[in-house]
Amino acid sequence: MFEKLFKLKERNTNVKTEIAAGITTFMTMAYILAVNPNVLSTTGMDSTAVLLATCLASFIGTMCMAFMANLPFALSAGMGLNAYMAYTVCGNLGYPWQVALLAVFIEGIIFIVLSLTRVREAIFDAIPLSLKRAVSVGIGLFIAFIGLQNAGLAVDSATLVTLVNFRENFHTEGICALLALIGLILMAILYIKKIKGSILIGIFATWMLGIICELTGIYIPDPAAEAYTLIPSFRMTDFSKLGETFGQCFNVDFDAVGIFNFIVIIFSFLFVDLFDTLGTLIGVSTKAGLLDKEGKLPAIRPALMSDAVATTAGAVLGTSTTTTFVESSAGAAAGGRTGLTAMTTAVLFLFSMLLAPIFIAIPAFATAPALILVGFLMFSTVSEIKVDEKNYASAIPAYLCVIAMPLFYSISEGIAIGVISYVVINLICGKRKEINPIMYILAVLFVLKYIFL
Repeated sequence: MFEKLFKLKERNTNVKTEIAAGITTFMTMAYILAVNPNVLSTTGMDSTAVLLATCLASFIGTMCMAFMANLPFALSAGMGLNAYMAYTVCGNLGYPWQVALLAVFIEGIIFIVLSLTRVREAIFDAIPLSLKRAVSVGIGLFIAFIGLQNAGLAVDSATLVTLVNFRENFHTEGICALLALIGLILMAILYIKKIKGSILIGIFATWMLGIICELTGIYIPDPAAEAYTLIPSFRMTDFSKLGETFGQCFNVDFDAVGIFNFIVIIFSFLFVDLFDTLGTLIGVSTKAGLLDKEGKLPAIRPALMSDAVATTAGAVLGTSTTTTFVESSAGAAAGGRTGLTAMTTAVLFLFSMLLAPIFIAIPAFATAPALILVGFLMFSTVSEIKVDEKNYASAIPAYLCVIAMPLFYSISEGIAIGVISYVVINLICGKRKEINPIMYILAVLFVLKYIFL
């Protein structure tokens, strides 16, 4: 049956290898089940509801990838995209999470339409490579900065931000920041040694250290200081919680939002997801040896469609943009070549719903190291940006894009500044041939954003 569905022999693999690869992929990306509820709960969303929505959206998207594209890629709520929703759309801009989910839903619908045509690929090709890489690097720094804040390591000061004083409030804030630092080092060591599931292991190990500290009196819970007990209460998953987010993307008062502002939010989600997905698909496909002689992925259209369907379904269920995970490369490295790998990962995501009480009990200082490490993995793309004198016209906009994201605390601001500066610099420097016509349209849209917002 599996042979007929996934063409295992054609791709020189077998059932045992594919299932093992699927488990490997899940282990490397299961940290999202702890991190995503932690991030999105800052918007006022219920943590259990977010986790259930994340599990279901991951299951739907990854199953679509398995049967529509027959590729070993797994999908879940994208890092960076969840941060953009929580800290920019709902944080800086102050919009309700229902508005953000509606923007994600519409983004998904647009992607479904674009995936049926070649428009999505055309937009991708229009953006210069330097900016594509800069977006990844900038998001990496932004996520890392959020991780440092969640860890309690970066705190407010007269210089805007500084390192926490470990001795002050040591039994609540200080010990949590110290545990986050220990967790980051542990996680980095496990990752360097190529231990499967290193990020997830690091999260649980940090959490366990916290529990030991609480039992020995080093960590003292103080609800008044938002320092709660780290010991989870073992109970059945309350599946009714999903009702608190399901369908809420359609419960929006547009009078309180403003149509232009809303369009900008949709475009920002669209832009970030576009590059994240295509970049991941190409990168993981290269590692798995699935690209053709021209360097193209034959099944890219159904793969993009799977991503779009998952995003749309996830918004209805109650989670941020669902996208293809770069951690899928772990499964590819383990021999995964077909949709059977993806199907295995999807089933494990569905099963994880039963463990919801455990995942949502994980404290922020335990998931923060994951944000910092994932930020590093995204930042590593910086070495691919050419910064020699011949490429200043593209390197400087890339640089501005990178530094704007963490310093202005907004992914969309970084993208906007990168696009505008690229068009202006290259236009004035007489490099019009370097500018794709679509870039002019994007630049004008971003300028209009600053004029009318």
